[in-house]
Amino acid sequence: MRSGVTSGETREGKLMDRFDRHILNILQKEGRITNLDLADRVGLSPTATGERVKRMTREGLITGFSAKIDPAKVSRGLLVFVEVALERTTADIFDSFESAVCRAPEVMECHMIAGRSDYLLKARVQHMSAYRRFLSEVLLSLPGIRETHTYAVMQEVKSDNLLPI
Repeated sequence: MRSGVTSGETREGKLMDRFDRHILNILQKEGRITNLDLADRVGLSPTATGERVKRMTREGLITGFSAKIDPAKVSRGLLVFVEVALERTTADIFDSFESAVCRAPEVMECHMIAGRSDYLLKARVQHMSAYRRFLSEVLLSLPGIRETHTYAVMQEVKSDNLLPI
């Protein structure tokens, strides 16, 4: 292994070095940073930095860029987590449920989980009465649901999507 290379592989099996890791750490926090500023901070030329960002995007390490929006200012101030248990756990029920959840704009995340429930949903709505409508008109109309358990968030203590790299 050459000097400066740390352990870690990309999806295509190529090693990530300290520059790749530094670039990823900066981009997670400052997605709008210019290539010139990014290059200056990591200590590479703008051309080399731009090529690394393009390569990591092509390899799927970087999956996109987005803006963080204050949920309350766009009428999505209530955050809820919902455990969903299905009537049956068959491939057709999983597929139907997942397809329907992907069409619900209130659902921000959906995870198949192990345990007493089959899925854990993260959803944002305006307020509790909006959640009640969402529960009855959207969630409970999804295919194959046996029961749900809702957890309304009283306070967000930590909310970020930064991965340790």
